[in-house]
Amino acid sequence: MKVYDASGCIMGRLASHVAKALLNGDEVHVVNAEKAIISGARHSVFREYTEKRQLNHERKGPFYPRMPHLMFKRSVRGMIPYQTPRGRAAFKRLRVDIGPAGEDAPETIERAQMTSGTVHVTLGDVSRKLGAKF
Repeated sequence: MKVYDASGCIMGRLASHVAKALLNGDEVHVVNAEKAIISGARHSVFREYTEKRQLNHERKGPFYPRMPHLMFKRSVRGMIPYQTPRGRAAFKRLRVDIGPAGEDAPETIERAQMTSGTVHVTLGDVSRKLGAKF
């Protein structure tokens, strides 16, 4: 089982790395999902995620989550063929948590780390703006 720390990592880069590991057959556990970073200006990121959330119909969907760990899982789901048996099996091997790791020491992915000076918002801030309580 691979344990990754999402704090300080750009969400899309980390999600693509996790998706590739899942499709290779590894079990992946991501911790500190609320500390993942979305690059971009604060108001434009908030507007984009608010529009995604308001796009749905309350009974018919599409249902877009507001909790940070579920938002991260949704971004990984978009990078795997989850409607095929191989993709479903890979998606079931993914576990994402809010907060620190339990017994295993998480590793960080250097390619996914944010460079200094980038305008960004954390995933926790976005989910709080959408109304999540964690």
